[in-house]
Amino acid sequence: MKIKILKYSLIAATGLAVFPLLGQTEKNIVDEVAWVVGDEAIFRSDIEEQYQQMRSEGARISGDPYCFIPEQLAVEKLYLHQAKMDTIEVPESSVRSSVEQRINYFITQLGSKEKVEEYFHKSLPVLRESLADMMRNGSIVSQVQRNLTQDVTSTPNEVRKYFDNLPKDSIPYVPMQVEAQIITLNPNIPRQEIEDVKARLREYSEKVNNGEANFSTLARMYSEDGSAMQGGELGFNGRAAWVPEFANVAFNLSDPKKVSRIVETEYGYHIIQLIEKRGDMVNVRHILLTPKVSQKDLDDATNRLDSIRKEIVAGAFTFEEAAGFISQDKDTRNNRGVLMNSNEYSDLYRSSKFEMQDLPTEISKRIEKMNPGDVSEAFIMKNNNHKDVAAIVKLTERIPGHRANLSDDYSLIKRMYENYKKEQILKEWLENKIKQTYVRIEPGWQNCEFKYEGWIK
Repeated sequence: MKIKILKYSLIAATGLAVFPLLGQTEKNIVDEVAWVVGDEAIFRSDIEEQYQQMRSEGARISGDPYCFIPEQLAVEKLYLHQAKMDTIEVPESSVRSSVEQRINYFITQLGSKEKVEEYFHKSLPVLRESLADMMRNGSIVSQVQRNLTQDVTSTPNEVRKYFDNLPKDSIPYVPMQVEAQIITLNPNIPRQEIEDVKARLREYSEKVNNGEANFSTLARMYSEDGSAMQGGELGFNGRAAWVPEFANVAFNLSDPKKVSRIVETEYGYHIIQLIEKRGDMVNVRHILLTPKVSQKDLDDATNRLDSIRKEIVAGAFTFEEAAGFISQDKDTRNNRGVLMNSNEYSDLYRSSKFEMQDLPTEISKRIEKMNPGDVSEAFIMKNNNHKDVAAIVKLTERIPGHRANLSDDYSLIKRMYENYKKEQILKEWLENKIKQTYVRIEPGWQNCEFKYEGWIK
């Protein structure tokens, strides 16, 4: 679960990738300075290491890698310099949490910690620091870009003119898409299971308040949240970063030595400890426990939904009516059950259309063989809080693949136009920044067609 939802993107919408410096080979070359940007050097070893990493990941390189890569590293340095002036920071706890998720992914893919170290030719502590630098810088660069382009808007007339002027071979092909609705039921959780969870949290609180245990140690051992690896620490955040129930308690804490009362949220049950307050920001640590659901409870929820499905199919009431009165999916119950797809885009571009791979696996498996108007039998799936729920889905529409057009794909074309405007803003900003910054490119690295003008004075 994520109490805090961070909308950081490691690759900006403009395509200015921020790549990790995690090379898999030892540095066995005589190092040399290739570029100097401001008072920072870009070394040949940085470029070689980056190139090796990109090749291992199959990343796209535009043109000569010894031109493309150093320019991208230089661009990153310009953004990071701007971030220092704007005092942009990212919560260190979120960086560390992301690092641990990535490390765990590597371990899962490669089989063991030892194989991860062998693959990257680095110990896990060194690898963690490299990943932390990459993720921290990527988040900072994305924030600078968002700040520079946050006022970009568009009118229907601008979008229409943009589309009319697009070359035919630039109009994207839109794969087959679907629109769907959902109804979910949460399985009943026995009162005794909830009381057992609360009893464990009360026990942890007493140990901390009595000085018998350290809160962060208990969080590492028992918390079911992703922050457990950081001792439950969430970093400095404002109220809006957390769900209201959690934020109300966290911001009312005043004694760092004491533990909060038990807090119930949609994620489960928490206890919270204050670390530090800074103005309207607070840093806390927490322990999360979630009551466990039995198979019988899941079966009961599934059977109830199957009965509701039969009544919908028989015409007793509509799917939309059932979604409004019965569904426990908070994101769709007030929207006639319609699933909305924000995916990698911001909430401004939420759409009811999904490509099949964008749907949760359990939903796409059902919808794949359905016809528009069909309602699935009940099944079990993970909701956004990673909890098991019973669900039924209705396939509203199946839209065949086609070339984008304004009537069917306005939001896609609007997004394309606004991204184009953002690219132009960032390009102009970067070229002005290049003019204002001391840049020296060594003779052996100058024979390039760079994306941005002004590198060579």
